Amino acid sequence: MRFIFKTAYEQDIRLAKHEGHVFWYAVLGLLLAAAPWLLPEYWLAQLTFVLIYAVVGLGLMLLAGFTGLFSIGHAAFLGVGAYTQAVLTNAGWPFPLALAVAGMLSALVGVVVGLPALRVKGIYLGIATLAFGFIVEEVLARWESVTGGNAGLHVKSPAIGGWQLDSGEEFYFLCLVVAVVATLGIVNLLRSPTGRAFVAIRDSEISAQSMGIHLARYKTLSFAVSAALAGLGGALYAHKIKFLSPDQFNIVQSIDLLLMVVIGGLGSVHGAFLGAIFLITMPQVISLGKDVLPPAIGQAPGLQSVVYGAVLIAFVLFEPLGLYGRWLKIRTFFSMFPFYRRGMFKRQKSFQKSDRLR
Repeated sequence: MRFIFKTAYEQDIRLAKHEGHVFWYAVLGLLLAAAPWLLPEYWLAQLTFVLIYAVVGLGLMLLAGFTGLFSIGHAAFLGVGAYTQAVLTNAGWPFPLALAVAGMLSALVGVVVGLPALRVKGIYLGIATLAFGFIVEEVLARWESVTGGNAGLHVKSPAIGGWQLDSGEEFYFLCLVVAVVATLGIVNLLRSPTGRAFVAIRDSEISAQSMGIHLARYKTLSFAVSAALAGLGGALYAHKIKFLSPDQFNIVQSIDLLLMVVIGGLGSVHGAFLGAIFLITMPQVISLGKDVLPPAIGQAPGLQSVVYGAVLIAFVLFEPLGLYGRWLKIRTFFSMFPFYRRGMFKRQKSFQKSDRLR
């Protein structure tokens, strides 16, 4: 177990708490930078999807994991960003400007959704965001003059100045830069008073309000930031698949995004990336397992949904902290052996009577 002896206030605001963080993140950065030369084209494309979904996951993690507001219609923000990017890029707008507009428009839509949602919480908030997701999907299908409707919309390759990002390697580095910037932004936001207000709202709204935190303001801000990151991820997603249709942003996509952050580990930035890796690699694992399973099971049309449901139930029952929580337990076990206790990571909560009755 590593104990940090702090001798200056600056140590509390450092991104890297100790030299081990600096070393391992540097190794990870070098591996990601060398990925185009280490991985074949197919797996590089899958890694690109991981980075795109990680950007979206960071936004949903901020909303669900750190603010405690669950959204079952988050694919709507993904679709708004994707279609905004596609329409503006096809109209000849520069890629950075179109990307910024896609993020800002998604944030504006998030504010529109967040304001009415302030009066509801829990399952009712989920139903409200689910209804919004259905509305956006229908608008994308009916607004044929802009979105192309159910016929779909082709997306041009991104261009920065005179530089066309046509190859998979160039687009991978673009996604890597966006993912790193988004991660640093979220980490710094969580260290700020705003981020601590989000966590206070998640733990107890009554306690947060008693400390002077404006619930409506911070909930709306959380929705806006989360939607903006989903819009940025949607913009990158549009350029990656190069063709958009409304059915790509349906309720199944929203459930996949929520599944991603729950399995990755709610309340951790690492969980967004681990959940994205799970979401991208699990279909590959299932397809490989189809050859081993009996034909009656391997060729069943709903096999992937059954596996996803079983995995989610297993995590909820046996590992509520997700993949990142399991990694923390493994790391702590080896660092404290033989003094590790099984109940060390159980979260202790004490609620006021008014909290229980609400």
